[in-house]
Amino acid sequence: HVFLNLHTLKFYCLPDNYEIIDSSLEDITYVLKPTFTAQQITNLDKQAKLSRAYDGTTYLPGIVGLNNIKANDYANAVLQALSNVPPLRNYFLEEENYKSIQRPPGDIMFLLVQRFGELMRKLWNPRNFKAHVSPHEMLQAVVLCSKKNFQITKQGDGVDFLSWFLNALHSALGGTKKKKKTIVTDVFQGSMRIFTKKLPHPDLPAEEKAQLLQNSEYQEMMVESTFMYLTLDLPTAPLYKDEKEQLIIPQVPLFSILAKFNGATEKEYKTYKENFLKRFQLTKLPPYLIFCIKRFTKNNFFVEKNPTIVNFPIT
Repeated sequence: HVFLNLHTLKFYCLPDNYEIIDSSLEDITYVLKPTFTAQQITNLDKQAKLSRAYDGTTYLPGIVGLNNIKANDYANAVLQALSNVPPLRNYFLEEENYKSIQRPPGDIMFLLVQRFGELMRKLWNPRNFKAHVSPHEMLQAVVLCSKKNFQITKQGDGVDFLSWFLNALHSALGGTKKKKKTIVTDVFQGSMRIFTKKLPHPDLPAEEKAQLLQNSEYQEMMVESTFMYLTLDLPTAPLYKDEKEQLIIPQVPLFSILAKFNGATEKEYKTYKENFLKRFQLTKLPPYLIFCIKRFTKNNFFVEKNPTIVNFPIT
């Protein structure tokens, strides 16, 4: 029988124990560990040539399905989106970019970087055997590195996963909160000013409110902050039905829900003790901007999904 050593990528005939050197086996080792030259990476977005998989199906490199192993589609969606951001993809396609990063001994987080790189190379491989790729190793690293916060066997929240994953990649690549940048912050990090104003309790009499508003703690405060993605809120979906008893699915243009960040729109935030008014002003945009649209609200008993369609321009 012919066996393949998955670490050295060498083939052996066992039990006779001699190495088999045959160029026709090269396509197998390439599928396990695809590599890209700088020239191939540059040409990735120029070619719209379909590749033919070993099983006869055709596919476009990069436009490749990820298997749903059990309930990991929430993570697949995020990994798919990230694999289509050219500067991030190009960085991870070339292992040399992050191979020499020094990590403290016993640090498991670097596993995320290695597995993400492997997954990028498999998704963009023009010589795949099938038109889909298994994210299994990548997700095992996620389960391990997130201490089982994100699992393969039960649904998670895509936004939570995205937030954790970007921050984990950033710090595994040696990035820090303030000073040290990485490819992750170069691509996705923007900055904003957050203006916060404390509100007096609504049940107080008017004179007392007016008096409190003179105090320093009720004056507007401003902090500078960075962000990796922007959370957008949807208008509450109407409950009425049309004449055919169908629920009306409202539509909203992206620009109207982006108004939250125009520096003027005020939004109320409540904690169990205090109320605040906040407004947000963007000061620096990243090359790639991620929007997370908040569709789910938790009531006491169940989670509700807002079905509003967000219309956005293609360019």
